Amino acid sequence: MIKLNTADIAVAVQGNIIHGPKDAIIDRVSLDTRTLEPGSLFIPLRGERFDGHDFLHQAAEKGAKAVLVDRDDEYHFPGVTVVRVKDTLEAFHSLALWYRNKFDVDFVAVTGSTGKTTTKNIIAEVLRRKYNVLKTEGNFNNQVGLPATIMRLDESHRAAVVEMGMSGYGEIRALMKIVRPKVSVVTNIGMSHIERLGSREGILRAKMEIFEGMDQNPAAVVNADDPLLCQGVKGLKAATVFYGVEAGDYRASDIRSRGEEGTSYTLLAEGKSFEVSLPLPGRHNVYNSLAAIAVGRIFNIGFPDIIKAMEGLKGEKMRLSIQSSPKGVKVINDAYNASPDSMKSALEVLRDTKGERKIAVLSDMLEMGDFAEEGHALVGEYAVKSGVDILITVGDFSRYIARRAKERGMDLSSVYHFESRREAAQLLDGLLKKGDVVLVKGSRGMRMEELASRILERS
Repeated sequence: MIKLNTADIAVAVQGNIIHGPKDAIIDRVSLDTRTLEPGSLFIPLRGERFDGHDFLHQAAEKGAKAVLVDRDDEYHFPGVTVVRVKDTLEAFHSLALWYRNKFDVDFVAVTGSTGKTTTKNIIAEVLRRKYNVLKTEGNFNNQVGLPATIMRLDESHRAAVVEMGMSGYGEIRALMKIVRPKVSVVTNIGMSHIERLGSREGILRAKMEIFEGMDQNPAAVVNADDPLLCQGVKGLKAATVFYGVEAGDYRASDIRSRGEEGTSYTLLAEGKSFEVSLPLPGRHNVYNSLAAIAVGRIFNIGFPDIIKAMEGLKGEKMRLSIQSSPKGVKVINDAYNASPDSMKSALEVLRDTKGERKIAVLSDMLEMGDFAEEGHALVGEYAVKSGVDILITVGDFSRYIARRAKERGMDLSSVYHFESRREAAQLLDGLLKKGDVVLVKGSRGMRMEELASRILERS
């Protein structure tokens, strides 16, 4: 972040300085007093169980140069500029927009029901072959995380790749007002957040907000193998580039799984063919890489550089991370989140990973609403088709996974259902042996990473 003075910040957020110097210099923004560093602007936000205004004194004591407030209380902190605004979150968005406009940076925005984080990471690696790139870190893809990412821009950046998550209408639209990307990418339309949006068509409408308010000469990068998405982008004003396996301007053929070592395929693009080697397992990562290739070409990066960037990719913690325990049990930790689509992808990785027995430990997929029973039952079918040897389900709705697996012919003695992780852990303690491969997956709220860690420690 470049240095800003408090007078400019007050103008940017449409606020009034009610206390302290108007010419203080700010060199960072903080939303959390636990990590606040001297010289920061502290922005107190609200959550379900907290109000950042309650920590203003701590912010001042730790060296904040300025704070935003939207309560009518009196604030007097020696040497600290206090800026009163209508709403601190709205002010944060205004500040991020004002700050973003100070830079000549081309943005890429990525959304989708699954695959958006990995796609974002691959795009960033491709663009780094030519540019200094800022990207969303971790899960900073929401109304707070994205403006925080924007505030990390500096004069060295020439491109930025940001992830946009959402759980309802209008959320991506609000982020687009800040970002104004050159390229918008949609990976797919699945069932994530279907509880709030009611249908896949509702999810499509919310995701389509990523094409609103784009920069000049915009481009849309879209999964050609998603019929609903393809229908949704008809008539889009942006130039549309398609990628896929069945169809697309950038298409993968002759896909070859190398298990946990990754995937290889032949890329067909621009009238030529290229061999691509991904160190990431799973057919779904082929799609993610194709999106990145399409973006790379929009930025005029050559195929040799793009392919080289692919070869150096690394996975993320809790996203199909494969580790081996000291006693020879492989654990596929994919506990970051879950939907029927991502469950299917993870089960395919389990199928392709070398091992004696393939064991799937699957918990509830949350936010499924009226589709919970149907969605979980579909996962049971995927488990049988993937050749799972032992299926263990954890939670409430996951019972439908187990039930459908039994209905589709899985040996009853190989299917277990438990209400809690503790019960599943007790079974696994006596069940696992050298050579087993265990997939651990569920929605973030199910905290299945704790079970994955236990398996690695004890097996």
